[in-house]
Amino acid sequence: MKSTLEEQQAFVTVVDSGSITAAAERLGITVSGVSRALNRLEQKLGTTLLRRTTRRLELTEEGDTFLAHCRRILAAVEEAEEALLDRHDQPQGRLRVNAAPSFMQHVVVPVIGEFRARYPGITLELDTHDRFVDLLEQRVDLAIRIGTLEDSSLHARPLGHSALRVLASPAYLARHGTPQQVEELCRHSLLGFSQLDHLNHWPLTCADGKRLHITPTLAASSGSTLLELALKGEGIVCLADFMTRAPRQHGTLVDVLPDHTELVTQPINAVYYRQATLSQRTRLFMDFLAERLPAQYAHGP
Repeated sequence: MKSTLEEQQAFVTVVDSGSITAAAERLGITVSGVSRALNRLEQKLGTTLLRRTTRRLELTEEGDTFLAHCRRILAAVEEAEEALLDRHDQPQGRLRVNAAPSFMQHVVVPVIGEFRARYPGITLELDTHDRFVDLLEQRVDLAIRIGTLEDSSLHARPLGHSALRVLASPAYLARHGTPQQVEELCRHSLLGFSQLDHLNHWPLTCADGKRLHITPTLAASSGSTLLELALKGEGIVCLADFMTRAPRQHGTLVDVLPDHTELVTQPINAVYYRQATLSQRTRLFMDFLAERLPAQYAHGP
C-alpha cells in the first residue's frame, strides 16, 4: 500500500516542528490525527521513521532518507499547484517570507499594505528570526538577508545596500558629552550585539589603522532592542540606515563622529534555493521590494 500526500505532509511537519503537538497546531488537525498518520506511514513502509522519547523525536537513518524524498514530492506538488494558480490574471496562493525582525519591522511592514492592495490574491506569511534559517526545512519561499552571503546553495537577487552609522540621542550626548575622537569612545556607554559579534565592528578607524571593534557596555541580541535603548539615551550605537531613517529625520538620533566614519554598507539580498522553481508570487514580491527599497532606505539621507 502506497503512502499518501497527507501522511507524508504529517511526517515532514512533525520533523520541522519538533513535536507532534506543534505539528498538529501547524496543520490545523488533532494531535491524535497526526499520530495516526505517522503510524499508518510506518506500517505501510515497514520501518520506523522516528524514535519517540519522552523529551524529543529523533529521525532514524531510514527516516532521514525518506524525509528527503518527501520534501521533493511535496515541493513538486506545490509547484504544480502554483503553476495553475499563476495562470490566473490575478496571482494567488501563499507566500512565505523570512527576514530579520528589524528589517521586517522597519522596511517590509510599512509597505506591505501596498503590496496586498496590488495583489489581494496572495496570502502572506511573514516570519522573523535574528539568525539565518534553513529555507527548505522552514518551507520559506523567499528570505531577505543582510550582509555577505556564504551559502552557495542560495540564489541571490540584490535589492540594495544600507550604510552603517554611529548614532546617539541628543539627551545622551547632553549628559555625557559628544566624543570628538574615536579613542574617546572608551569612556562612553556602547550599545552592541550579544550574539552577532561581527556586527560589533564599527565603521571607525582606530589610531593603529584598524577598524574599531567594540566590547559592548550594554548588549542585546536584536537590532530593534539596541535601537530602543539608543532612543532612551542609554548609549552610543551603530546600526544600519534602514533601521534609523525616521529617528534621524526627527532628530531623536544624531550622528556621532561623522568626520571619522567610513562609508561601510551592508548588501541586502532576496534569496531562495537555486534548485527551487520561482513562483510568480515570489518574483512579484522581489520586484516590489526592489522597487521600494532603493527609494526609501538604501540611499536615504
